[in-house]
Amino acid sequence: MIKSKILFILFFSWVYVANIFAMTILIDPGHGGEEDGATREINGVLIKEKDLTLSISQLIYEKLQKKHRVFLTRSLDRTVTLQERAQIAEKIKADLFISVHINSSTDPRAKGIETFYLDNHDDIAVKKVEKTENINPGTADGIQQILIDLAVEQTVQTSKPLAFLVHAETKKNLKGKLAMVNRGVKPALFYVLALSKRPGILLEAGFMTNDDDLKKIQQPKFQSLYADAVVRGIDQYIRTKKRAK
Repeated sequence: MIKSKILFILFFSWVYVANIFAMTILIDPGHGGEEDGATREINGVLIKEKDLTLSISQLIYEKLQKKHRVFLTRSLDRTVTLQERAQIAEKIKADLFISVHINSSTDPRAKGIETFYLDNHDDIAVKKVEKTENINPGTADGIQQILIDLAVEQTVQTSKPLAFLVHAETKKNLKGKLAMVNRGVKPALFYVLALSKRPGILLEAGFMTNDDDLKKIQQPKFQSLYADAVVRGIDQYIRTKKRAK
């Protein structure tokens, strides 16, 4: 009887601790439906960013589910506006927002992984990425800037360390034959991060427009290693946040 009580107490304690550290996380596969994102036709086959982001996002979702309450903004190939993505984050009261994308460039030599958090900047190269990702924001420019300024003030202190921890893990995990160029962590003004109004990052898992990157991104091994790294980075962020309390 005493042994049973001890086992019950230990189990209850484990569940309690797990719940303390659990968070609600929204994974956002970039594009979808009418929005293909970046595309490449190779040997008559059209490769679409929206399909790759969904595949990687589903892996992140599956791996995070073991410890956290996790949702996807889309689990199928359907159109989801930036406003709808933000509304989902608000509805589920997400603690973290992780948006997954594949980069593109007019320069086929551009390659590598990078991670973005919401903040102001003067980087011309980043502005090109913003232009690609900020599709159909649906509000006037003045209102957009006000929203972004408010969101930056509200989230930058949490989003920036999240970005650095996740990126450190992706850089570490993608070595050897899958070695990816490290393009670093950068501030950017993405509407999807601003509208979500919570700690969040936008991941660019390589370039569709670079042959070497695209070959790697399509590999199940790459996608699994990338997802593992994102999950480890998120877990590190959560542990750091809990220790600081």
